Amino acid sequence: MRLSKSIAACALAAAPFAFSQPPAPAPLQVPNPHYVSIPMEINVNKPAADVWKRIGKYCDIGEWAQIACTITSGKDGEFGAVRSVGNEILVGKTELSYTYTQPVRDGQKYNMYHGTLEARPVTATTSKIVYTLTFDNSMLADDAARQSDMDRRRTQFMRFVENMKTLAEGGTLPPPATKGGAPKGKQ
Repeated sequence: MRLSKSIAACALAAAPFAFSQPPAPAPLQVPNPHYVSIPMEINVNKPAADVWKRIGKYCDIGEWAQIACTITSGKDGEFGAVRSVGNEILVGKTELSYTYTQPVRDGQKYNMYHGTLEARPVTATTSKIVYTLTFDNSMLADDAARQSDMDRRRTQFMRFVENMKTLAEGGTLPPPATKGGAPKGKQ
């Protein structure tokens, strides 16, 4: 019995197998991506659940970014919902966070842009708002251009984070600035 098992094993080992190799993956659209993350956070004097209730709906971005937002597909807060801001798609969520991405645009290199917004508990009465952007900035000309882009995004999104803190703590936002920098109606 042992001998027949050994002979069968040797025969199998010597026989050519017809297993095919999986196809090689297609080349990346961006051959040398340069992924970066911009983590931002701010402490809030409210419990995380209260913060999330105030700033965590998918189209609450309209208030704290002071721009128009509507749900163009799906339902606010559900996977796959699309908001008018960047046609962003809700791709992940927890009780106190969500993650979104932007679609691939015709004629442009895809930068794999994702953002995650979270209300993170610190104590029973305090929390922090954490907003992280992740994307590929390899299509920019050089390190100086990449750093400039990251600095611009950090400035813009930290203003949003500060606005969320103001709203979560019960404050109100000043009118949005116009392109010239003065609040609307104060030009």
